[in-house]
Amino acid sequence: MSLWRGFCRLSHSLLLVILLLPLQGNAHPQCLDYKPPFQPPEPLVFCKEYAKFGCCDLDKDNQISQRFYQIMDYFDHTGFMACGKYIRSILCQECSPYAAHLYDAEDANTPMRELPGLCGNYCNDYWLHCRYTLSLLTNNNQSYAIEEDRNKFCKYLELKDPEYCYPNVLMSAELNTNLGDVQADPQGCIQMCLEEVANGLRNPVAMVHANDGTHRFFVAEQLGYVWTYLANGSRIDRPFLNLTKAVLTSPWAGDERGFLCIALHPRFTEVKTAYVYYSVSVKKQEKIRISEFTLSESDVNILDHSSERTLLEVDEPASNHNGGQLQFGLDGYLYIFIGDGGRAGDPFGKFGNSQNKSTLLGKVLRIDVDNNDSGAPYSIPPDNPFVGEKDTKPEIYAYGVRNMWRCSIDRGDSITGQGRGRMLCGDVGQNKYEEVDLIEKGGNYGWRAKEGFSCYDRKLCFNSSLNDILPIFAYPHKIGKSVTGGYIYRGCQMPNLNGLYIFGDFMSGRLMSLRENPDTGKWNYKEICMGNDKTCNFPKLINSYYKYIISFGEDEAGELYFLATGAASATAKAGVVYKIVDPSRRAPPGKCSYKPIPVSVKGKLVHFNPKEEFVINKKPSTTAIPKPKPTKPSTTPIPRPRVPQMTTPRLRTTTTVRPTSRYPPSTLWPRPRLVTTPRPTYWTPAPKSTAKTRGRGKSRRKGDRRGRSRAGMVRLVSADGRKDRGRVEIFFHGEWGTVCDDMFNMKAADVVCRQLGFLAAVQVSKRAELGAGGVRVSILLDDVECEGTEKTLLQCKHAKIGKHNCSHDEDVGVICGFDEHAVE
Repeated sequence: MSLWRGFCRLSHSLLLVILLLPLQGNAHPQCLDYKPPFQPPEPLVFCKEYAKFGCCDLDKDNQISQRFYQIMDYFDHTGFMACGKYIRSILCQECSPYAAHLYDAEDANTPMRELPGLCGNYCNDYWLHCRYTLSLLTNNNQSYAIEEDRNKFCKYLELKDPEYCYPNVLMSAELNTNLGDVQADPQGCIQMCLEEVANGLRNPVAMVHANDGTHRFFVAEQLGYVWTYLANGSRIDRPFLNLTKAVLTSPWAGDERGFLCIALHPRFTEVKTAYVYYSVSVKKQEKIRISEFTLSESDVNILDHSSERTLLEVDEPASNHNGGQLQFGLDGYLYIFIGDGGRAGDPFGKFGNSQNKSTLLGKVLRIDVDNNDSGAPYSIPPDNPFVGEKDTKPEIYAYGVRNMWRCSIDRGDSITGQGRGRMLCGDVGQNKYEEVDLIEKGGNYGWRAKEGFSCYDRKLCFNSSLNDILPIFAYPHKIGKSVTGGYIYRGCQMPNLNGLYIFGDFMSGRLMSLRENPDTGKWNYKEICMGNDKTCNFPKLINSYYKYIISFGEDEAGELYFLATGAASATAKAGVVYKIVDPSRRAPPGKCSYKPIPVSVKGKLVHFNPKEEFVINKKPSTTAIPKPKPTKPSTTPIPRPRVPQMTTPRLRTTTTVRPTSRYPPSTLWPRPRLVTTPRPTYWTPAPKSTAKTRGRGKSRRKGDRRGRSRAGMVRLVSADGRKDRGRVEIFFHGEWGTVCDDMFNMKAADVVCRQLGFLAAVQVSKRAELGAGGVRVSILLDDVECEGTEKTLLQCKHAKIGKHNCSHDEDVGVICGFDEHAVE
C-alpha cells in the first residue's frame, strides 16, 4: 500500500505542476452533466489530482472510492499492485474537468462512452498488464470476447484524439494553464455565454425583482406594459401594469420617450407599492411623470391601476434626454435620474440645465416616499446636500449629469461586504465620449463643461470653481455611442465574475466590463465577447445576441441579465432577455440552490419557448444581428472532427494479471436530449447585393447589362441616408418619382421592403412624415392597393401612371425591418 500512496502523491503533484505552467490554451472543460467544472467545497480524498478543479464533490469521490475497493477485492496483493493504478485512473476520469471529452459526451444527442477514452500507448500498457479487468469496469458482455485481442481491446477503449485522450489531457500545458479562470480569446476579450430567458418583447427597458422569496421578476416594455415572470420561466398572461393609454411614445426607432423604468419598494412584501417613470403629454406639453401604485388586494401579480398617485412631474423642453432611472438606495430613499432636457449641448440658459440647481433637469434626485405624514407625495431627506441653499431644489442629490441611462446599487461582496451600497451609472455622451460614474452625495459630474475626461464647453471647463467628479471610465465613439449602465456581479453561480461590473452600448452592441483594482482604486477595462466553437456548446446556452442593448437587470439571487432587441422600435416584438453565463467555472452543485416561495396565480401561464440557438463553428458577432441558415436546423448530430490515429508502439512481453471473479455491471446515468429551435425571422439582416461594382460605383445587375434602373424598382430616400426607412420612390419611364399615400397600407409597404431585401415592413408613414419630394420630382403612383404578394408596386392595383390627386405633402414613407409581426 505504500507504493500505492506514492503513486497517488505523484499523480497529484503532476497535475499541480501542469496547472502552474505559464501558458494559455484553448481549454474547454465540461462535465458529464453537461455543465462547466467547479472547485470542490471540500478536498477530495481518493481522486486527489482533481481536488483543485474538476467535476466531483466529496460525495462523488467517495462513490468512486467504494467502487474501486469493491473491484480490487477480486485481486491478491500482486494483482492489486499491478492493476490498481489502471483501475483508479480510469475510474477517476469522471472527476476530470475534461470528462465530457474523455467520455465523448459533448453532444447530448450521441451515445456516451462507457469508459473514458485512453491514449494508444496507455491502452497498450493496460492490455499487457491487466487486460482481464475490463469486464470489471464495463456494463458490456462483449468485453469478454475482446480481452484476448489487443486490436479489438484498444479499438474499444482508445480515443483517437492525441490531445484529449487520457493521460495526454493531463500533460498538455496548453489545455491546463489557468484552468477554471475566465477565458479570453487571443485579443484578450473575455468569453461569455448566454441563456435565453424571455423573448417576444417590445423594447424591454427594465427588469426588476420582487425580493420577496418568490424569485419572480418583472419586465417593462417601452409601450407601457409590465409583465410578471415566475421562477420556472413562465409568464402570467395578464400584465402587472398596463399604462399604454397614458404613455407618450411612438413606433419610431430610437424614440427615447415612453415607459422608462419601474422600482419596487425595498419592503415590497409589507409596503406593497411600486414606482414608475414615464413620458406623458399634458395639454400638448411633454412631461416626465413619477407615480406610485399600490398592489391589488385581490391579486399579488397585478398593481391596482386606480391607485396611481403622481409624486412628481417635470416639463421636458425636447423629446430626448429623458433620463429614465428609478431605484431605491440602501438608505431606503428613492433616487430619480433625470436628463438635461434634450437637444444638443444642453443649450438652456447661461450654463445649461445640468449646472443650474434651480431646475430638476440634469440631476440625480433623492426623495423620501415613506415619511410623508404631512400629506405631500414625498418629503425631503434632511441630509440632502443642498437643503437650505438659496435658489436650489432640495430634492437634488447630485448634478451635472447629461442623460444617465441605467444605474445600479452594488450588493457588495458576499463575504467581506466590500463595495456594498455603491451606485454606478452610465451617462450617455454628446459628440465624443461615453462614461461610467460612481454617484456621490453632492457631486458635480461636469456636464456641460466636460464630456468624459475632456472639455466640451471650454469656458466652463476652465472655471476654477468647477469642482467636478471624473468618471471611473470613459470610452470614445469608435467603441460605442450610447452607454447602457449595468451591474456589478454579486451572484452565486459564477464565482469568477464576483466584483466584475458588466455594462454595454446600445448603438455598437458591445458588452464591456470593468474591475476595480483594490490597491489603486482604478478600474480596468476588458471587452466581453461570445465564446465560439466549443466554448458555449452547453445545453440551453447560446453565443450570440441582438445588437441593441437596452438595459441590464439582476434577479433575486443576484444573477445578471441584459435586455436587447433586434429592432429598436416600441412596436417590434424583437426583444429578448439574456442571462450571462461564465462557461469556465460554476459554483459547486447544490451551493446556489433555492426553493422559491409559491405564487398564487390568477389567469393563465404562458410557458416559455426559447427561440435562439448556438452558432456552431463560427465566430459570433457581438455587434450585429447574426445570419441564420435559410433552412430549418437539422436534427442530425454534428460529427466530431477527424484526427490522425496514433501510431501503435511495439509490444513488450509481460505477465497479465487475471482477477479471480467478475464484478456486477455498473449503472449508467440517464442523459438529457438537446432540442434545436429555429431562429426568429428578425435575425435575418438585409441580404447583401450580388451586383458587381463596375467603373465609378455603378452596379451591373443580372438581366441588365448596362446597369440601368428598371421599371418598378424602388428606393427609400431619407435625409440622414438610412437604408431601412424613408420616402418611397419608384422608377418608371426613365425617371424616379414618389408615391401618394392614398390607400397605401402595410401590404403595399411589405412589397416595397421585400423588394429592397428586408423581410417585412415595420410601419407606413403618411403625409410626408419621412420627407416630401422636391419640385423636380414627379408623383408617379396613386391609389396603390396590394395583396402583399406582388413583386413590385406596378403589379398592384393603382391609378394610371402619373395620374393623381395629391401633392408632395402626401408622399408615403415606410420603415422596413426583419420582424413579420412588428406591428400589432
